[in-house]
Amino acid sequence: MRARLLRSFPSEVVEEVIESLSEQTLVDDTKFSQLWTDSRISHRPRSASVIKRELITKGIDRDVAEDAVREVDDQDSAYRAGLKLTRRLEQADLTVFRRKMWGYLQRRGFGGTVVRHTVARLWDELQENRGSPDDAEGC
Repeated sequence: MRARLLRSFPSEVVEEVIESLSEQTLVDDTKFSQLWTDSRISHRPRSASVIKRELITKGIDRDVAEDAVREVDDQDSAYRAGLKLTRRLEQADLTVFRRKMWGYLQRRGFGGTVVRHTVARLWDELQENRGSPDDAEGC
């Protein structure tokens, strides 16, 4: 916010405004960081590292961003993100499912181990729903 205000106003005015807003608890990086993280987890799951990078890009201090994502469970977030794509891949074979799911989860910042586990879990669940004995080994 400071950077944006400095484009149009003198630094003395910007500092006064930010101090006033902070005193009124209208500007609170910690609260904003937690709200952003909660929103990401609930609506558009991403890895903790991606959420942290987003916060830092928004001007949040690195320590505040780390605190905000400390409780993020990448395994759970990857699973919930993958569930959305699984609905669209219900008719896919293992090769197509694995390729599309792997890329989808990696683009959301999840690491290889988390992705591998999530792809196998989602494939197993999909097969259980289909009633098929296909195996997910090698995911």
